[in-house]
Amino acid sequence: MALTANSTIAEWLADPAGKAALQGLVSQGGGSTDQLAPIASLPLQQLVVMSQGQMPQAAVDELVKAVNGGVIPEDAESTAWKEQVTQGRFAGKTVIVTGAASGIGRATASRVAREGGRVVAVDISAEKLDEFAASVPGAEIVTVAGDITKQESIDAIVAAAGDEIWGLANVAGINDDFSPIHETPDAIWDKVIAVNVTGTFKLTRAVVPFMLEAGKGSIVNVASEAGLRGNASGNAYTASKHAVVGLTKSAAFMYALQGVRVNAVAPGGVATGIPFPPHVSEVGSARLAPFQGAIPSVATAEALAASITFLLSEDAVNINGAILASDGGWSVQ
Repeated sequence: MALTANSTIAEWLADPAGKAALQGLVSQGGGSTDQLAPIASLPLQQLVVMSQGQMPQAAVDELVKAVNGGVIPEDAESTAWKEQVTQGRFAGKTVIVTGAASGIGRATASRVAREGGRVVAVDISAEKLDEFAASVPGAEIVTVAGDITKQESIDAIVAAAGDEIWGLANVAGINDDFSPIHETPDAIWDKVIAVNVTGTFKLTRAVVPFMLEAGKGSIVNVASEAGLRGNASGNAYTASKHAVVGLTKSAAFMYALQGVRVNAVAPGGVATGIPFPPHVSEVGSARLAPFQGAIPSVATAEALAASITFLLSEDAVNINGAILASDGGWSVQ
């Protein structure tokens, strides 16, 4: 079977020529193919996304040509996971998705839209939102550029959604600087808590009355592996995601008899991870490194969207207050 951009990294490593090509690539940065183990289940193409602009598409194309006599063959069947769209799963439903311009939020908004939902796509960047909306032709997507920590943006989101809000996916989030508590500056703490906790709280508070009026609704919050343990990130991010878990459980309990379900997804390693501040704590990074190195696998944004949209949908009708660890098994270690 010919190796292509859609062949998994594991398939490349199992092929002598493919492994040699990958070794040549990673050695340019002083690394080895052993470092690719956590992402072995991902297609080679995902390296372009994961590099956040550092690896151009041309680099992957050259690798494919190198192992195929200078040509790019047609894609053969790969063992990589493929998204399976369920037609009409969100038909007639308005779903708000924050962080919709990139990463997990974009993948979630895209899947809801392609499954028939009316999506209110929210993010800080109007330009990126417009690009996202154009990428799903024929879908019903309303974009709202705003800051979920500000009440005026919350009001604009609710106004764009209208009176029949069926679903809410609180995906928007930012990371911290990996600092332990004695090093955490006010600026990092305040910003992380504002976006990850206060933004989620404000938008949920605004949306719930519409769901109570309708007697139905589904909310999914994005927590994190850092919401389940203390060794996945820094002090501020870990505290914020534990708070998201608390918000989820409290709301699930409060509205359980009124038709509103509230659940959370706790991602582990994701190929399109949220950006870090420019300067990370050396102390915190050193302490966290061995535990982050134990991540069993890294998922694509689309794989996380599969978990989120399942909990959002009526397929999860009997699930309320759950914190779903979508982390490749990291949480059981």
